[in-house]
Amino acid sequence: MPPVYLDYNATTPLDPRVFEVMKEWYLGPPANAGSRTHVYGQRAKEAVEKARSQVASVIDAKPEEIIFTSGATESNNIAIIGLAEHGERTGRKHIISTAIEHKAVLEPLEHLASRGFEVELAPVNSGGYVEPDEIRKRLRNDTLLVSVMHANNETGILQPVVEIGDLVAELDAYFHVDAAQSFGKEIDELREVEADLISISSHKIFGPQGAGALLVTRASGCTIPLKPLHFGGGQERGLRPGTIPTPLIVGLGEAASLAVMEQACRKQQSLISRREVLQAFARLDHKVNGDPERCQPHVVNLRLKGIDSEAVMMALREVVSVSNGSACTSSSYQPSHVLVAMGLSEVAANESIRLSWSGELTVPIEQIHRVLEKLS
Repeated sequence: MPPVYLDYNATTPLDPRVFEVMKEWYLGPPANAGSRTHVYGQRAKEAVEKARSQVASVIDAKPEEIIFTSGATESNNIAIIGLAEHGERTGRKHIISTAIEHKAVLEPLEHLASRGFEVELAPVNSGGYVEPDEIRKRLRNDTLLVSVMHANNETGILQPVVEIGDLVAELDAYFHVDAAQSFGKEIDELREVEADLISISSHKIFGPQGAGALLVTRASGCTIPLKPLHFGGGQERGLRPGTIPTPLIVGLGEAASLAVMEQACRKQQSLISRREVLQAFARLDHKVNGDPERCQPHVVNLRLKGIDSEAVMMALREVVSVSNGSACTSSSYQPSHVLVAMGLSEVAANESIRLSWSGELTVPIEQIHRVLEKLS
């Protein structure tokens, strides 16, 4: 029997329904959405624009505000580094973020720090979220950007992005939300948040890997002064040049539409699985990391006291697939910077694992009990 896959926060499987709409673009006549001279190019362009509308509708945006990218990492880089020239030209070189951001945000911020920008990382509380007041008291007249993730990838804890967005809106600063883990899941809140930039991922919602998007708002007719990281071709309003991967974009659009239609049932099933998982783990000495009242229903980060997480993953690799942090940093054996920022000791952080599933998956509790027997 193959191991149970409980690492959906790292990546989700491709939905067969998504694959079906992608398939014709792989197997049909070659079509470049940038070609205006023949019917195949026009047809591809129409498919891409349909996907743009599908993605935009999830967050109540305008289709023309959606820029397709290779994923949330590229979106984060464009949103952050793309503002550098504007910051240098205007003297606004102060940036605020948090200590629990994904490396796809922290590393671009480190790059800007090397260029002379002042980067402040606001602390989080033991519940795993940043208090809005921690952002408020750091806002300055020369603040260029505030970047806060919506849902933490390691703990599933939701950050108060609506409240933070309201604070940033009072200043002449930009607000970026990394919504890689919440797009298509926390739909109502993402529609409410006042954000200038929102990063989106496809493979977290059963879409294809290698696709994502960046919302670049055009409120009041103003254009955000982003500069591209690459050049050539002028596609995607000049911010993301290169041939548009029509099959991937079409897949992202379909996955986005399915996420909206199935949001309620996915959440309901995820909550059922969460209760069953926590009931099963009650037999072990454990602690849930993060405020359970702010946690997404399909994620739980557990500290198994006295048990090293690396040893757990190695011992159980034939039974269950879990993680102890971000997939992007899994090659590192350093304790989770997220858990340490929440106040856990390095020992406690190294005793923690993340389980994540989906509303389309009924977690096989009998397999979980097999895991617990081995751990015992």
